[in-house]
Amino acid sequence: MHRSGHVRGVMQMTIAAVFAATFAISLCAQEFLAGPGAPAAAFPKPDRPVADIISPIWHDEKERDAAGEPRQLVRLLGIGSGMTVADIGAGSGYYVVRLSPIVGPGGRIFAEDVVSEYLQDLRRRVRGLQNVVISRGEPHDPRLPADSLDVAILVHMYHEIAQPYGLLYNLVPALKPGARVGILDAYGPTSEHGTPPNLLRCELAAVGYRQISVDRLAGSDAYLAVFAPPSVAERTPPQAMVACKAS
Repeated sequence: MHRSGHVRGVMQMTIAAVFAATFAISLCAQEFLAGPGAPAAAFPKPDRPVADIISPIWHDEKERDAAGEPRQLVRLLGIGSGMTVADIGAGSGYYVVRLSPIVGPGGRIFAEDVVSEYLQDLRRRVRGLQNVVISRGEPHDPRLPADSLDVAILVHMYHEIAQPYGLLYNLVPALKPGARVGILDAYGPTSEHGTPPNLLRCELAAVGYRQISVDRLAGSDAYLAVFAPPSVAERTPPQAMVACKAS
């Protein structure tokens, strides 16, 4: 009898330990940091102004919703149930909370940013969203898991990337075959928080990306450019890259 009680006690403790470990793992699974890619020093610096990161919010969320911005992005990139999407430079989480129900429980959203304060606020905003993973990247490296992404989006932040050639190069291993990269930005110079479409196409081509489409978004002064990434082997070597000049 004493032995039976002891066994039950051990089993209860074991079960409790398993639940505790599972809970800890589930919490940890909401954060991710991949191993580093090629170092920043390997890449050319952009030959144009880099805008300062001044806010986690690009514009009033209600106005963006009223203009149908997320709906247009989802349609043009074909984002749907079960897909894995990275929001690079997620900021306030505007797209994260809107894409989470679209990809559903079988999908996943990686919310990546380089600003720790933005990520702290983002953790609070996405609390309870089981398919959202927080990821802290670097200006030259998004630090995302290999072969995981169907789509990567960079929304109203490309002009703020201090190391665009490095970031685009180090993003490639995270993209699945057939993946797409969507960059949404305003028409205008990078110094005024936009990116001219021709400059954008040139900078991505310098790494090996191929532009598929460019669409002006209804209700705003922004456009969405969609690119097909190169394979890991087809990427332009860092030492062979030539920075594009803003015209």
